[in-house]
Formats: sequence, structure tokens, C-alpha cells
Amino acid sequence: MLILYFALSVFRLTPCEASQKDEVICGPASAWFESVDLSVNVAKRGFHRELLYEVQHDPTPQAIKALVIQRLPSGVYMDQYQLASLREDTGLQVLLDSAVSLEDPAHLSSGFSALVYLSPADGLPGLLQAVVPVHGRYHRPSSSGGWERVYIEGPRLLLRPESCETLPSDLPHRVVEAPCTVQNQSVCSWLEIQGLQVPDSVTLELPVGDFSLTGPVCAGTILATLLCFALLFRTIWKHGIF
Repeated sequence: MLILYFALSVFRLTPCEASQKDEVICGPASAWFESVDLSVNVAKRGFHRELLYEVQHDPTPQAIKALVIQRLPSGVYMDQYQLASLREDTGLQVLLDSAVSLEDPAHLSSGFSALVYLSPADGLPGLLQAVVPVHGRYHRPSSSGGWERVYIEGPRLLLRPESCETLPSDLPHRVVEAPCTVQNQSVCSWLEIQGLQVPDSVTLELPVGDFSLTGPVCAGTILATLLCFALLFRTIWKHGIF
């Protein structure tokens, strides 16, 4: 698993002044950032869902790169092998900050962060998007069954103009460092966009087992196993060659 170049919980502020005389300060004007909008939605049902990210902004002469940093709780996981396959098939770019177990239940797991690099939408200038699969973990059964709610907090949005060496210093947004691309081979300066109208969290409802049914389920399982064994033994005894 790749090691991130920065700590997701605390971003290091970086100076905005050019460190070399030949660096060029560029990027959109302050008013342009008012056009930036981030939306997060959940698609599908059951244990296998999709997080839909969309960033909309006014067109600019320069290409804009967008990075969504999503903190995920222990009740869900992302499959790094599925993400690698989707990167090859669809170009989806997601970087996880740690190895994620695919088998552990929710109470034995810990949260993690995902870095989602958004891609331009075909034929729609000013729209960046990504569709990321996320899966629910098994939770402890309750006394009456029902549903478990998993809250996924709102993401953080980082932007940077692709061709800028130094970001402007007069913007009301924080300059932070994060991996330039999903390959995680270099670090770039990004603007963490403040004041977005994003919900505090999105909610998933996952089914949980009914602990009161443990006895009947175990009894039924044992009975079915014995019945299958008896039928198999009868067939072998009748048709087998000894």
C-alpha cells in the first residue's frame, strides 16, 4: 500500500510567496471561487453502494484539478483491489491512506481516509466528477434486528490550476500540500476551499441480524446438515461399489 506524503488529519500550511524569481503566480481570481459547488450523493441500496461526487465551476482558460478527501467510518470500507481494477477499466483514481481489511466486521475495524481525484465530464465544461464504490461492513446483531445507520462526514475539497507554479496569496482559502496525482510520487500545493454548502454527513442504512433468532437459525442449520448427510449416505450406500 502506498504511503501518503502528508498526514490527513492535519494539513501543513505552506507559504504562498514564490521561492524563485522565475515562478509565476497565477490562477483564477477570488470571485471565481464563488462559482465552485460540491455535491455528494449516495446511489444503490444494501451493502454495496456508490458515492457520487460532482464539482461544478465556471469555465476557466486553465484546466482545474480537483481532489476530494473523504473520511470514512469503521462501518464501511473500500475494496483496494476493486479500485485498482476500476482504475484500469474506467480511469477512476482513488488513493487510500492505509490498508483496509475486507473481512473484519465493523466493531473490529477502524476508520480511514480516501483521496478521490475527480475527472472532467465528457462534453460538460466546468464539471468534474467521480463515482466511487463503497461497501457496508457486518455489524453486531441486535435484540430485535432492524437497521444500523452509518454516518459518512462531509468531504474536504482541494483545487489547483494545472499550470500554476505558485498559488495567489490574496485568496480566502488555505494552501495545503497533498499528492499531485493518484501515483503519490510528488506533492503539490492545493487550495482547500472554505465555505462550501455541503451537508455535514450522508447516511447509509445497513441491515443487522436479529440476535433473538440465533437458536432457530442454528437448529435449522444443523437439521438441514443432518438431512443432507442422510440423503448423501443413502445414495452412496445404494449406488456405490464397495
